[in-house]
Amino acid sequence: MNAPGKVPEAPTAPTAHSPGVAAHAALAPLASRLVDVDAMPWQKTRFEGIEVKPLLVDKASGLVSTLMRMAPGAVLPDHEHVLIEQTWVLEGHLVDKSGPDEGIECKAGQFIWRPAGSRHSAWSPKGGKFLAMFQIPNKFFAADGSVTDMAGADWAAIWGEVRLA
Repeated sequence: MNAPGKVPEAPTAPTAHSPGVAAHAALAPLASRLVDVDAMPWQKTRFEGIEVKPLLVDKASGLVSTLMRMAPGAVLPDHEHVLIEQTWVLEGHLVDKSGPDEGIECKAGQFIWRPAGSRHSAWSPKGGKFLAMFQIPNKFFAADGSVTDMAGADWAAIWGEVRLA
C-alpha cells in the first residue's frame, strides 16, 4: 500500500498482451498499446465459419477483447458466460439459437450484454462481425461432458486459476 501523496510504483511488466503484436514487448510497462486491427490476419477457430482477431488478452485477470467474424449460418455452440459478456454488433446480426432468450436478435449498431452465468448458443443466419469483450472467457459444453474454452483447451486448467472475485 502506498503512503498518501506517494506515486505508486510502475509495474515491471504488463500482464495483458495483444497476441500477434510482437512490437508491444519492447514498450515501457505503462505505454499505450496500439493494435492495427486491419493488419492482423483472421484466425480460424474450431467452430466452422467463425474467425477471430484477439485484441487484448490478460491471462492474470481473464479479460479478453476480440473481434469476431461469423460466416452466414455459423453457430457458436452451447456456452456459458462466466462473468459479464458484452458484444457490439458491427455488421450483420447475432441471434440466440438456444437458451432463455431464444430468438432474440442483435443487429448492426446494437449492443448486447449478458449477465454472469447466462448460457445459450448463438448463430448468425446471414453472417456478421462483432466486438466481443469478456471478463472471463466462455465455458463451452461438449456432448461428452467436457468443458473447454474457445480454443478447445480444458477450461479449468487454463482459466480456473483466475480469481472470480
